[in-house]
Amino acid sequence: MKRDRFQTLTARYPALRLAVVGDFCLDRYLEIDPARAETSLETGLPVYNVVNVRSQPGAAGTILNNLVALGVGAIYPVGFCGEDGEGYELQRALRAQPGVRLDHFRPTPLRRTFTYCKPLVLEPGRPPRELNRLDSKNWSPTPPEVEERLGAAVRALVPEVDALIVLDQVDLADTGVVTRRVLATLGEVARAWPNRLIIADSRRGLRDFPPVTFKMNGRELGALTGTGPLREVAAVQAHARALAARNGKPVFVTLAEQGIVGASPEGRVEHVPALPVRGEIDIVGAGDAVTANLTCALAAGADLREALELAMAAASHVIHQLGTTGTAAVADLAARLGLAGEAAAWAPPPA
Repeated sequence: MKRDRFQTLTARYPALRLAVVGDFCLDRYLEIDPARAETSLETGLPVYNVVNVRSQPGAAGTILNNLVALGVGAIYPVGFCGEDGEGYELQRALRAQPGVRLDHFRPTPLRRTFTYCKPLVLEPGRPPRELNRLDSKNWSPTPPEVEERLGAAVRALVPEVDALIVLDQVDLADTGVVTRRVLATLGEVARAWPNRLIIADSRRGLRDFPPVTFKMNGRELGALTGTGPLREVAAVQAHARALAARNGKPVFVTLAEQGIVGASPEGRVEHVPALPVRGEIDIVGAGDAVTANLTCALAAGADLREALELAMAAASHVIHQLGTTGTAAVADLAARLGLAGEAAAWAPPPA
């Protein structure tokens, strides 16, 4: 990507208005100092002494964190948390982020706050080592009154934003934000606003989603097409092209160390390889960084290949951040694309 094109695209980010519909969770990190290990007198079991606790938005919140890092002017999370301590922490973390508007993010006594609690052992000179995660989730269907509020938020926001991101993070269908009822609403607004960018990702696959812009990995594409896991780039390109033509919307497929494939409904297909690894990596959050960067780039007017290049630069930066679910700012993208020399002093105009 040429430097002037990079600057033209990223200079538009502060003017963007984006909505994120999905499962916002609290990422809570417990930093453990092994030098302070003890044995419980009561149980005889090892005691892990936590010397620091830090929290940040996770899941759909990771996408939001990346949008904030990119300097997006207005970000509207659509989701819920519980009326509990974790919900208080999550709302406080969201509220602290510049540009985030919480008009459509609501606490409810009918749900608990989705939480990933991550114990990390920190040893001098070594990468952080994560112990068994402690998760808090909802295991019952999302109540109809909560679904109704979510659907109303989607209908209200679609005319007002430049793009809408949908992330389904839960393992059990209909227990989170992106329920069948909310998907029906997405289908309605996608038909009513055919030119509005709506990009969707789901850890359970996109089979039941309306025809919007799909973002997935090779395994998920194989499951959707019934071909089994797709590993060869040429096969991914062929199936992505067919799916984009069928849906009438772009398709993006991440392929880990092989990079990413993008296909347009007009039949154009691009493949951008992953950037070289530069040491220890942690892939957590890379997919969400890709989603955020694809959305910003496309909403700012990038073509297919430009969007893929920016997404791969973001993923490369994020996987080298250890012990956290990382983000990539515009300056980080410039560095990964080899544009940092002249771009270092440049920054987007204020929102």
